[in-house]
Amino acid sequence: MSNFEFTCQGRCDRTQARAGVLTTPHGIVETPRFMPVGTLANVKTLTPQQLKETQAQMVLANTYHLHLQPGEDIVAGAGGLHRFMGWDGPMLTDSGGFQVFSLSEMRTVSEEGVRFRSPHNGDIIDLTPERSISIQNTLGADVIMAFDECPPYPATRQEVEDATKRTYRWLLRCMEAHGNSQQALFGIVQGGVYPDLRARAAQMLAALDLPGYAVGGVSVGEPPELIEQVVKSTTPLLPEHKPRYLMGVGTYREMVRSIAAGIDLFDCVIPTRLGRHGAALVGGERWNLKNAKFREDYQPLDANCPCYTCRNFSRAYLCHLIRSQEILGYTLISIHNITELVRFTQRIRTAILEKRFVEEFAVWLSEG
Repeated sequence: MSNFEFTCQGRCDRTQARAGVLTTPHGIVETPRFMPVGTLANVKTLTPQQLKETQAQMVLANTYHLHLQPGEDIVAGAGGLHRFMGWDGPMLTDSGGFQVFSLSEMRTVSEEGVRFRSPHNGDIIDLTPERSISIQNTLGADVIMAFDECPPYPATRQEVEDATKRTYRWLLRCMEAHGNSQQALFGIVQGGVYPDLRARAAQMLAALDLPGYAVGGVSVGEPPELIEQVVKSTTPLLPEHKPRYLMGVGTYREMVRSIAAGIDLFDCVIPTRLGRHGAALVGGERWNLKNAKFREDYQPLDANCPCYTCRNFSRAYLCHLIRSQEILGYTLISIHNITELVRFTQRIRTAILEKRFVEEFAVWLSEG
């Protein structure tokens, strides 16, 4: 796929961390990189221009949610997902698998796919690997994800093994159905917390020579140490010359340690979800801006942060907005939080290129 390429620019001598560039039809993504989540074709409370100013390079949207509302045909009628939401940079769509499987009381899984009841109007919907790919082809993101079965945590070994095998069979059907050469199809490694199932899945997927690979089914309820074990054992089994994406993870600690294992891309709803609850990410900590100690604090949120919020507003003003439940407060904190996580991964990238990753991020690599 000539319009989709991953190039490694530098490596850490003491870990598996690497810095690279992912080239897509809508621009480049410098890795490692945090990607904001725009489930319904918007990153909550932010305009595309505000999002661009955070230095975000790639944004996610969700197949399941966009199929239900407004429908992929309406998006296509606007000229595709990029034009529909006014974002001209790279985009990725999730397959909808995780969202469907979270509807445990409303869905039935079979070899054909998943049948579920729409939470919007109660209609019965059949989502198969072929249908997921068709929807994603119509939406038009640069990277699309294979339809997978995401087992919950905890689950029995047999349940996880069945889901992992089905995910592989569904991937083969996704590959057969995929018909847009402008989109890169990523496979998803499942296997729960069982290292041997993960290893087998990774090796089988690697043999298919896909444009990229994701580690899925983590951060679904398991403790952080198990997430780390899965990522650390699975990632090195994926092809070195392809991008590696860890789905649904975006905390400082997990990102640093996953990058050390060889992960390139991350996504998580944390920065905007925290923003909507009045919590800011500052220097590796979470600050509750409703706290009375901020009421007369006229410093910027973070004097070292270049974001619009930190350049223009005080902690006291943000505290006032959040206490008053003003929408602007949620927007300003979300702008800062996304900028914070994007800059964090930018710092890691620079440290890898300058051969100081282990030293600079030792507090995250050594703790726990």
